[in-house]
Amino acid sequence: MTSDSDDALSWDGDEVAPAKDGALPPGWNAVGRGSDEVGRLADDGTVVAPQEEEPVGLSTPMLLILGVVGGIYLLYTIGWLIGGLRLQPLASFLVSDAMFLPWFVLAIAAPALWFLASWVLTRGRAAWIRIAVLFAGVVLLVPWPFVTVGAIG
Repeated sequence: MTSDSDDALSWDGDEVAPAKDGALPPGWNAVGRGSDEVGRLADDGTVVAPQEEEPVGLSTPMLLILGVVGGIYLLYTIGWLIGGLRLQPLASFLVSDAMFLPWFVLAIAAPALWFLASWVLTRGRAAWIRIAVLFAGVVLLVPWPFVTVGAIG
């Protein structure tokens, strides 16, 4: 038996079933803590278990750009090593080896550090931002001692 207050809150022919066990109807998205545990209601009214989304991989052009830029950074590391070793005798006239060595090691590690930092800090951003930061490193980290003096100069 229904009371008059129940009749006032319902409509005859209302076919929308309430959510069952934390399930959402189609078109609704759960947000916030525990949203990955919320199921969905299928068209027939059954509850569909929550599905885990597979992580999206990198596209082919992005993989190619990362490979090319990574190769450039590897060449830059070799260039800083060779150029720095060529400048060490000249630098010993100006600064002591204790001052030269930390900056020499940091110059060799700079391309790898830039690549790692740009990869971590641009995670979740647009792909063009990551590419722009990587190409900025290509421009900024040129091994000038190797470029100007060369391997034999």
